[in-house]
Amino acid sequence: MAKNPHELAASIIIPQIINQIKVNKQRTTIALAGESGCGKTETANALIAELSRQGINSIVINQDNYFFLAPLANDAMRKKSPEWLGPHKEVNMQLLDETLNDAINGKNRIDIPHIEYNTNIESVKKVNIEGVNVIIVEGTYISLLKHIDIRIFIDADYHDTLKYRKLRNRGNEVNDPFVENILETEHKIIAGHKYLADFIITKDYDVISVK
Repeated sequence: MAKNPHELAASIIIPQIINQIKVNKQRTTIALAGESGCGKTETANALIAELSRQGINSIVINQDNYFFLAPLANDAMRKKSPEWLGPHKEVNMQLLDETLNDAINGKNRIDIPHIEYNTNIESVKKVNIEGVNVIIVEGTYISLLKHIDIRIFIDADYHDTLKYRKLRNRGNEVNDPFVENILETEHKIIAGHKYLADFIITKDYDVISVK
């Protein structure tokens, strides 16, 4: 079976970092960043599958679960205050970094917040990471996290991802001018984050090794 673009990207990246992962005495952390609808989730799953083929166990932590407010409340706050946007306003980056730090330093059980998008129900999941060698963190702003070993950036903006956002159409986002304005602002915030990356995945899913 032919590989899809996400799988192809993963099959290019993992061989370049597998030795780094294997010699690392601590858990390796990978940041997978990019704009809404760019394929972060699909790429994260492809990375997990590729790592598994190399005998490496991994998990994904999603930035969306680290928002201070549940989705509906967060949208309401965005509309109330234009200042309520960005990594240091909406997202508990400190807690996410602390979680990664615990994992890196050998803790085998970590608490991960969970927000159900459709119900806004918030909970905390106790996750057993014993035997996990790699933690992939995916989200819009996670290039800025401190406790990251390898950074991957998907360089597709919200215009490029329109067709995927239409398929997902989470919260009717494609038809909402307010959401489009939010995506434009997010684009401006993270456009420079690709310069922090070790690997850039282009909108056509070519892989560029930067460092």
